[in-house]
Amino acid sequence: MPVAPVEELTADQLSRYSRHLLLPGIGLDGQKRLVNARVAVVGAGGLGSPALLYLAAAGVGHLTVIDDDRVDLTNLQRQVIHRVEDLGNTKVDSALRAVRDLNPLVSVTGVREHLDETNAMDILAGHHLVLDGSDNFDTRYVVNDAAVALGIPLVWAAVLRFDAQITTFLPPSLVGEAAVQLRDLFPVPPRAEDVPSCAEAGVLGAMVGQVGSIMAGEAVKLITGTGEPLAGRVLLLDALTQRTREIPLRPLETTGDGHPGTTRGWMPEAGESRDVVAIPEMTPLQVHEHNDELQIIDVREPGEHALGTVPQARTVPVGEVLAWEDRAAVGEGPVVFYCKTGPRAGRAARHLVHLGHPDVRVMTGGILGWIDEVDPSLPRY
Repeated sequence: MPVAPVEELTADQLSRYSRHLLLPGIGLDGQKRLVNARVAVVGAGGLGSPALLYLAAAGVGHLTVIDDDRVDLTNLQRQVIHRVEDLGNTKVDSALRAVRDLNPLVSVTGVREHLDETNAMDILAGHHLVLDGSDNFDTRYVVNDAAVALGIPLVWAAVLRFDAQITTFLPPSLVGEAAVQLRDLFPVPPRAEDVPSCAEAGVLGAMVGQVGSIMAGEAVKLITGTGEPLAGRVLLLDALTQRTREIPLRPLETTGDGHPGTTRGWMPEAGESRDVVAIPEMTPLQVHEHNDELQIIDVREPGEHALGTVPQARTVPVGEVLAWEDRAAVGEGPVVFYCKTGPRAGRAARHLVHLGHPDVRVMTGGILGWIDEVDPSLPRY
């Protein structure tokens, strides 16, 4: 899918991008293609930060930054495009500032909107390439479906803790029947409560930079037409051992009318064919008032426990709770689970209900709710 080149580079461009001009496979022609390229980057967070910086440094002619979030102190551990001075500002504004500071020869615009089915096609249209650095499956599927419908290559990645997955999805217009997409990799969207976020499980900041740089490298290869993209292959990265491996990705068989914007068969909705259990909730104030009557279980990870817990809470990471084979792990009295905000507590609670425990609840808002309502001395994270 090489992008058409501009006619000439300016003297400033020739000097700034001189190290690219020396590379076989890029050279003068490839740099002209980069200067003429339009790339949309979804998310100005952990993955978007290094990707945006390296795309700007590479001289990609136009970048569109799409994000509806604001800069928070916890972002700075990995989202290197933002500074302390940007706290509270929109991530888009912070990213635009950083890109312009790094390379004023690059045109950059920001979209301070949440991507959904109503606006994704309009926002992504007109770009040669999309990089998806979003952090939730709802947005990932929206971006995927829009890219497929528009015939735009999509560079995709996901990170959690010390692990990452990276791949490139090429549309049927480029590779025909061999085209694969996110719905081939994840046919059934997982429920939100089954997928811990980086805010819940943590993530190695340096690894996020590594992955974002790989995404930028994929973009440069696609734009210039050099090298072999990660198409039909998913790169798995384990930063804890610094090992990588690949798994092949093939198209799913078509079984009927596709999902809107795709060429695939019928896709189950998130959570379909799974047992869903409604769990009663208790507010942090209620937990505080009835502390002595409850078995309170903190299902966060040990590093989170060190930041403070609810008094008398038992600390059992959610993975250990999900390994329980019977309800003997707890007594017969009421059990209240909590985590940082709620999803992990919900998973633990549903597991205990399936084991037959008659009185299981979750604390609304998790430890952050406890901090807001009961003990503001604990650190927010």
